[in-house]
Amino acid sequence: MIVTRKAAERGHFDHGWLDTSHTFSFAGYHDPAHMGFRTLRVINQDRVAGGRGFGAHSHQDMEIVTYVLEGALEHADSMGNRSVIVPGEVQRMSAGTGVTHSEFNPRPDEPVHFLQIWLLPDRRGLAPGYEQKAIPSREERGALRLVASRDGRAGSVTIHQDVDLYASRLEPGEKVRHALAPGRHAWLQMVSGRVDLNGTALAAGDGAAVSRESALEIVAVEPAHFLLFDLA
Repeated sequence: MIVTRKAAERGHFDHGWLDTSHTFSFAGYHDPAHMGFRTLRVINQDRVAGGRGFGAHSHQDMEIVTYVLEGALEHADSMGNRSVIVPGEVQRMSAGTGVTHSEFNPRPDEPVHFLQIWLLPDRRGLAPGYEQKAIPSREERGALRLVASRDGRAGSVTIHQDVDLYASRLEPGEKVRHALAPGRHAWLQMVSGRVDLNGTALAAGDGAAVSRESALEIVAVEPAHFLLFDLA
């Protein structure tokens, strides 16, 4: 069974300095029909103007994955971490018992475009943690490249939840296949382009919840970039 979440149906807000789309309920956007999927709680697609950003704010008991698409995002937190995330890198922050951080676009003349993903951890009260790894876009081409996982295998960042997160970039006609073990579910989030997912058409910004399917076949109709979550 595949249930789509069309890009145009997401919560969308343009604050001038921030243009954001929420796949699931977030902050002032509340949709009881879209509160998350399995342990996946947030997928926000954000565009932040040059020289602007999110001031210091706190999180608790959440696994936060940041995937930058264009530009640069500067991160600073109460654990003492300070870094700049650019395309080809992925960041994981475990909020655990509590962490304060800020996110800022350090380039005054260029917006930053990124996806921020929140996953519920497998248990509350974890020690806060931080990790950032390089995952070059060439490794995503024509394949499902693991970018986050519970055990940190294959150079992925480690998340405290039974989830495998993959990124892929396909040229028209290229396809990837992914087997789903019994009882597993999937969420496919389109970044750009168009694909066919087991006969279901998806375009830029669309999402799809997958349950009771044993395998996924994703075929690019035009150059496509997407994320695939394999969830318990």
